[in-house]
Amino acid sequence: MSDGVKPEIGFADFEKVDIRVGTIIEAEEFPQARKPAYKLLIDFGPEIGLLRSSAQITVHYTPETLIGRQVLGVVNFPPRQIGPVRSQVLTLGFEDESGAIVLASVAGPVPNGRKML
Repeated sequence: MSDGVKPEIGFADFEKVDIRVGTIIEAEEFPQARKPAYKLLIDFGPEIGLLRSSAQITVHYTPETLIGRQVLGVVNFPPRQIGPVRSQVLTLGFEDESGAIVLASVAGPVPNGRKML
């Protein structure tokens, strides 16, 4: 909002968003995407398992630098079809000063699948 007022949500609303930590185990180019993106396979641990994502993170990362990186993802959104990829998780990040995405991550190792509290 341009006037600086942020809409408020209740804590119960926040609790509905299931944000988990996972480790990227596969990352590859996604040439069919409208905007430059990678296809990711992320391990969210035994409870949730492996989920696919499409992420527009090509400015700051290469597929090689993504493997083994822990990221945060919203695991309870409905899947979205992005071209030939069924994205099952929203991988979280922030825009830098130029609008490129920087991944949200944890400061230290966390077991895959742990929920953000």
